Amino acid sequence: MQVILLERVAKLGQMGDVVDVKPGFARNYLLPQGKALSASEKNISDFAARKAQLEAQNLETRKEAEAMADKLNGQQFIVIRQASDSGALYGSVSTRDAAEAATENGFTVERKQVALTRPIKDLGLHDVLVTLHPEVVATIQLNVARSVEEAAPQASGKSIQDAAAEADQAADFEIAELFDDIGGAAGDEDDYSDRRDNNA
Repeated sequence: MQVILLERVAKLGQMGDVVDVKPGFARNYLLPQGKALSASEKNISDFAARKAQLEAQNLETRKEAEAMADKLNGQQFIVIRQASDSGALYGSVSTRDAAEAATENGFTVERKQVALTRPIKDLGLHDVLVTLHPEVVATIQLNVARSVEEAAPQASGKSIQDAAAEADQAADFEIAELFDDIGGAAGDEDDYSDRRDNNA
């Protein structure tokens, strides 16, 4: 099926291009979303008459999207999830979760605008793409953690495993100090009993 694109569509073409697509893709996505028109002679002539107006609209929405991208780029949002000690999530983080995290922090992001480069199935920092306009994409970062307390060290670049290793080292050091104190106290008791025996 041939359609005329009314805006840039990734992997298809630019505004005004006449492209061949599968009928289902056109019927279910491009036409209902207003991204294309069927390529009849009437629609081609209508598009030619409206092309300047559509380009002006596109330019205006692109400027708005670029302003939003300047604010959104590089933002980090915390997503709390249950996970194992090794950092594997029980489930995964979806595009809906990313959109909700951005919306809770004052940005207007819809689920369909979010694209995950790969599934998020473990704790840590993950880059996520947000398509604000067909020609404008922002990158946000999701900080996936088990709690807000765990999210803070992750934000500074430490993984959960690093934090756990540091906690284990600190605990080992405290235990060693405790045994040193107990050993020192036992030595003091021996000295005291020796002195008492000598005095007797």
